[in-house]
Amino acid sequence: MNARELALASLIHATSCTGELPVGRRLRRKKDWSWSLVVAALVGAFGSSFLYGYNLSVVNAPTPYIKAFYNETWYRRHGHPIDPDTLTLLWSVTVSIFAIGGLVGTLLVKLIGKFIGRKYTLLVNNGFAICAALLMACSLQAGAFEMLIVGRFIMGVDGVFSLQESTWPYLFGAIVVPALVQLASLPFLPESPRYLLLEKHDEAEAMKAFQTFLGKADVSEELQEALAESRVQRNLHLLSVLELLRAPFVRWQVITVVVTMASYQLCGLNAIWFYTNSIFGKAGIPQDKIPYITLSTGGIETLAAIFSGLVVERLGRRPLLIGGFGLMALFFGTLTVTLTLQHLAMEAVWWVRVYLGVHSCPDSPLTGGIPFILTGEFFQQSERPAAFIIAGTVNWLSNFTVGLLFPFIQKSLDSYCFLVFATVCIAGAIYFYFVLPETKNRTHAEISQSFAKRNKAHPPQVKTDSAMADEKANGQPETDPSSTLDSQGQNQTSKCVFSMQ
Repeated sequence: MNARELALASLIHATSCTGELPVGRRLRRKKDWSWSLVVAALVGAFGSSFLYGYNLSVVNAPTPYIKAFYNETWYRRHGHPIDPDTLTLLWSVTVSIFAIGGLVGTLLVKLIGKFIGRKYTLLVNNGFAICAALLMACSLQAGAFEMLIVGRFIMGVDGVFSLQESTWPYLFGAIVVPALVQLASLPFLPESPRYLLLEKHDEAEAMKAFQTFLGKADVSEELQEALAESRVQRNLHLLSVLELLRAPFVRWQVITVVVTMASYQLCGLNAIWFYTNSIFGKAGIPQDKIPYITLSTGGIETLAAIFSGLVVERLGRRPLLIGGFGLMALFFGTLTVTLTLQHLAMEAVWWVRVYLGVHSCPDSPLTGGIPFILTGEFFQQSERPAAFIIAGTVNWLSNFTVGLLFPFIQKSLDSYCFLVFATVCIAGAIYFYFVLPETKNRTHAEISQSFAKRNKAHPPQVKTDSAMADEKANGQPETDPSSTLDSQGQNQTSKCVFSMQ
């Protein structure tokens, strides 16, 4: 035990014996949470997940007004109306550039978070949100549509009421509200305790942070767990993206992650959220009814996502993915038929009205986070950072591709455009049927063995703690300790894969 660990042990002993906080405050010991933790979770979600969903679909309602703004700006600059194809390209770039910003943010967040901490990373992130909100909200007054495009990009880096033509910029400016909420609340909350312990090596502050968030004085178990993780990480060689791509024993795991992430975006979910009003409008639904249908669709998807979260551990990942993609392909085919024959049957309009809600139900396994869960379950601790970089890159690039190309696909194929998504869903379901093993309640070693035959290579042998200790005592080089960490925590991967330490 080194000096730092000895000091930490004495802090733990003092706290566990006296039951008092180092600063003299008493906390109730029976609960493992506090209002500080609740506030941190709510504020974090409001400033991240809420903004992602909001910016995904906020471009829907003001579409005709923004296109008119583009046309007016173009006419003022060049003396003639904008070409329809150029307008479609500008609009699709405006919609999809959000994903490129998300990709840049994915690549930057870990680097920034390591140096300034999790809390201050969120605070800096609010600077992006405020900058983006100002650019987009002021674009109309400035007469520069480029400000709207740049604002959408910056908002990507960061993660139904009545509408009039002159007020659409306020929809984009509204994103400043979550940023201001975070700026007003995060400074009063502690830094991430794991960051304080593992990155800053500040045991005393880490203990205070654990006590504040967990609402109890005795945090010895949490500190010991974090310290054990620290010991593992000190000897852990993290694979780079290139090393992971070259490793033969995870080749099909990487391919499966790429296919899953690409299918998740290319299945048409985000294309529909990007262009909901356009799809409904071309289906003959009155404009005044579209906001209510969109609102009800969002409610149905929320319920479906909650349902999928409740059943994913009971039914497993494989049947939910195969069934979800299969059902989506079926509904895409039905939608294509009803859109094609809507001039013959008024029931087609009803089909289109309920389509988004129905689409959300089979798609709920995807919104439940299964692609990200699989990424955590396929790889050891030393491989996961690189695996998540690959998954995030494919995810955002596929998102950008759909957002950019869908207007042109819709223009070229008209009512048959959804067959493209049906093809993707069928291909994904077939791939998962033949390649994806079930990972529910299975260790990393068991999952790796399922892929070993396809990889034609077995993963490095996993050794126990005792074997590693014997090797160290005999002077032999110590093996990668990540396998020990994985054997202890593999069953918890699906519960914490989205957490930010």
